Amino acid sequence: QVQVVESGGGLVQPGGSLRLSCVASRSISSSNHMGWYRQAVGKQRELIAEFIWGSGMKDYVDPVKGRFTISRGSANNIVTLQIHSLKPEDTARYYCNVIWPDINAWGQGTQVTVSS
Repeated sequence: QVQVVESGGGLVQPGGSLRLSCVASRSISSSNHMGWYRQAVGKQRELIAEFIWGSGMKDYVDPVKGRFTISRGSANNIVTLQIHSLKPEDTARYYCNVIWPDINAWGQGTQVTVSS
């Protein structure tokens, strides 16, 4: 069973920064696609950043462009999401999704709350 675990969330003031991590129990390779999603209370889960591992292609939704950066971590089973200039509307639970050829894995999420 493949597991994905997110961490790094917390309570931060507007304008602050956070670094979210996604650790998979299986290595991530060129055959993988992964994404960071978020879900605010009362709203649907939305894709905010995606990373095609093999090509290195990264894409972001407009509300986070220029503030969020998805990157490979220090090991081949880690993906990070660096977040700057946080806004109250960024408050949500953030989820990591990693797709291997044989499995689509989700983590339990990490809560990000932006408030003064």
